Amino acid sequence: MLSNSTNTSTKRQRIAELAKQKPEMAFTSLNHLLDLDLLREAFSRTPKDKAPGVDGQTYAEYAANLEANLQSLLARVKSGTYHAPPVRRVHIPKGTGNETRPIGIPTLEDKVLQRAVLLLLEPLYEPLFHAGSYGFRPGRSAHQALESLWKQLMDSTGGWLLDVDIRKFFDTLDHGHLQALLRHRVRDGVLLRLIGKWLNAGVLEDGELSHPDEGTPQGGVISPLLANIYLHYVLDAWLEEVVKPRIGGRVFLIRYADDFVLGFTSEADARRLLELLPQRFAKYGLTIHPDKTRLVRFRPGPVGRNSSDSPQPGTCDFLGFTHYWARSRKGRWVVKRKTATNRFTRAIRKMSEWCRFHRHTPLSDQHRTLSSKLRGHFQYYGITGNSHALSAFRHFVTRVWKNWLSRRNRERSWTWSDHNRMLQRYPLPPAIAVHSTYRP
Repeated sequence: MLSNSTNTSTKRQRIAELAKQKPEMAFTSLNHLLDLDLLREAFSRTPKDKAPGVDGQTYAEYAANLEANLQSLLARVKSGTYHAPPVRRVHIPKGTGNETRPIGIPTLEDKVLQRAVLLLLEPLYEPLFHAGSYGFRPGRSAHQALESLWKQLMDSTGGWLLDVDIRKFFDTLDHGHLQALLRHRVRDGVLLRLIGKWLNAGVLEDGELSHPDEGTPQGGVISPLLANIYLHYVLDAWLEEVVKPRIGGRVFLIRYADDFVLGFTSEADARRLLELLPQRFAKYGLTIHPDKTRLVRFRPGPVGRNSSDSPQPGTCDFLGFTHYWARSRKGRWVVKRKTATNRFTRAIRKMSEWCRFHRHTPLSDQHRTLSSKLRGHFQYYGITGNSHALSAFRHFVTRVWKNWLSRRNRERSWTWSDHNRMLQRYPLPPAIAVHSTYRP
């Protein structure tokens, strides 16, 4: 006889298969799959070391009486008495200036329940989502989005790129529109009410509780899926079903969450869509940032050496990289990528701040953490053609480390000879293009 866990898994698999077969179908009964086995799976997938929410409860505390906690949670959900607690808001630096990004931290129990609902809804929407959407989807990554953009640009030999910035997308996402869009696919009252409770749970910041009537907290487990659902209907499906059949040239979309670029072979098509996008987004309560949204001529540069009057190749920043045309070693025009200047500057500043605050930490501990940070940087930015920026970053980190170590002792200077001897004992990781096409 099948166990409850196997039965639940089998039912979810059948619904996922049905979702693939009938992409237009609306599901009216899903909450029966929200059971103890699903909550256990959701708990097992919840990270252990994340910051606690407003109740201060940690992973270990919740796990100490796990079964009773999950049974209580399930009973409150099924009876409709579950109340979503407010999220704890913190701010993290954004970009190179003084601007910050608000992050909402749910309680541990809320994270578990959100992940359980995510496990139910994700298979329903994956068959709907378009190929150009990469952010926060299973089996997809930022590097796949970058590779897809590179191939599209190379195949079309350039064209026009529309780099779009949505002003405070997660803060301005309209609750009413989101609920209406959700009902295209999900009409289960229990799940829709749960999502409504999370949207209206409120935000606790500096001891003050507020209840915004729009937005979904960045940091919530289910927020990325809600964002993808919203932009799927507002942008992706609209582009495929309405825009593409009415334009003459080729157009493609590469989107990672709310960060996206549109590519065109026709300048007229690009300018027309640049006019339509603000109207389309305004219909759903979103605003295109006029200063950060730009249309770029993205074609190979002039062929002749004396073509100073000809238009120069444009550049586009996407997912932390600057994309630009340049000559290959064989003299052909190719699309190359390097670490975006603002990302490079921000990373150096963070490294300098870390070295400053930890300059009195034992060298072995400093070396361990700096090596980990460098490997993380190379893991993301280590792509083909970006070796110069990787080497430059490692060089700057070496100098920053030396500069702050020289301030540890006012009576004795820390020379480059001292630093080089120390580096022989504690070498920093080499600048490696982890995602190079020339590496297996």
